[in-house]
Amino acid sequence: MSATDPKHYNEYKIQPIEFIMANNIPFCEANAIKYLLRWRNKNGLEDLRKAKQYIDFLINEQEGKPIV
Repeated sequence: MSATDPKHYNEYKIQPIEFIMANNIPFCEANAIKYLLRWRNKNGLEDLRKAKQYIDFLINEQEGKPIV
């Protein structure tokens, strides 16, 4: 990791973006992963709520409901 890496991701062996890109993770899943990995070290409950929002988008899509 370089000196420019965000500190809230430094505890991981690879950056979340590396994992996401290498595995072609779709947008909503990628954002949920990002927020779940950083919530303790960055924005706390705000990041958990953001992760939940992206998971809710996926649930709505699967249930045939409007995304937003």
